[in-house]
Order: sequence, then C-alpha cells, then structure tokens
Amino acid sequence: MFKKCISSLFAIILVATSLHFTTPTASALPPNIPSKSTALFKLNALTVKTEGSMTGYSRDLFPHWSSQGNGCNTRHVVLKRDADSVVDECPVTTGKWYSYYDGITFTSPSDIDIDHVVPLAEAWRSGASSWTTTKRQSFANDLNGPQLIAVSASSNRSKGDQDPSTWQPPRTGARCAYAKMWVETKSRWGLNLQSTEKTALQTAINACSY
Repeated sequence: MFKKCISSLFAIILVATSLHFTTPTASALPPNIPSKSTALFKLNALTVKTEGSMTGYSRDLFPHWSSQGNGCNTRHVVLKRDADSVVDECPVTTGKWYSYYDGITFTSPSDIDIDHVVPLAEAWRSGASSWTTTKRQSFANDLNGPQLIAVSASSNRSKGDQDPSTWQPPRTGARCAYAKMWVETKSRWGLNLQSTEKTALQTAINACSY
C-alpha cells in the first residue's frame, strides 16, 4: 500500500511538472512594476497640476529607438524582451508576441508597436517641456522602468497621447498593471498629473488584487 501511494504521488508530481513546463507563458511585462500599495503611495506623492500646453512639442525632441549595441536599437530590445518566442538577433524579423493590452497574439513584428506607457506628448504636457533633449532621449528609451511595452499597433494607435482618464487597455485584466506602470513612470521621472488622471489611476489601482 505504501509503495502504491508513493508511486501515485510520484505520478502526480510528474504530471504537475509537465503541465508547468508545457503551459504557454504570457509575454514579459516591463521591469519594476510596483505593488498595489507602493503604486498608491507613489500616486499620492505626485504633484497634481493643470496640464501644460503642446506649444513647441515635437516627437523629434524625444529622440527614440537609440542604439543599444550589437546591432540592436531600443525597439529591437523590447521586441526580444516581450516575445513569447523569438529566433532573431537584430533586427528582429520573426517571433511570437502576446499583446497585453488587448489579448491578441501576433507573429510579425510589423504588427507590433512599442508603446510609451506615458506618451511623449503627455510627458511634454506634464513637465518634460522644460527638460534637456538628452533627458527626453533617456525617457523615450527607458529600459529600466515600466515605460516601454510591445503591444498591438492597433491598441497603441487607439491610445494615442491620451492619459488613463480617457483611455485604458481594452482588455480589462490589463488595467491594473497599466495603471501601476503609468504611476511608476511618472514617479521615476518627476512628472505631474492632472486631477482627472489621478482619479482614474486611483480607481484602477484600488481594483488591483496584487
């Protein structure tokens, strides 16, 4: 009886292990997404201020997709990081990506955009208009925080330069992480937020289970 129990237990462990390694994995999320409590703390520490104007704004003032060495630029690095599978070095031409915002899987990088979680125009209106071009370049190519994520081109373009008070990911399950990524990015870079934006972020983060 004892041997049968051990054998049964061993079989269960083998099955569980097999399931663990064969279950498809979701794409990687950006680094340094805060916990719910940390995100709420950082949200409350941000300066609430009337949004600035777009006067003088140009995407060229945020040089992006900088070289990251070995033939890779920032876009390539994020494509490789967020892929479920990728076979290329750089440039990345094939792979498989799960778009976190809308839950759609793609196999061509041409269908994928690298979203600036806090859009460049939004950053401009929130304090980046006073930065140097060098600092804006660092912001636009930030691989150390949760500012860049590979998502479907359609979701990225529907978002445009909107903040969370007027746009959130169409996939409900993505809204918690999105709000926390937004707060972390604004906190890391010392950007302001407006009152409607704060309310939307607070609501989304309060609904988080983690």
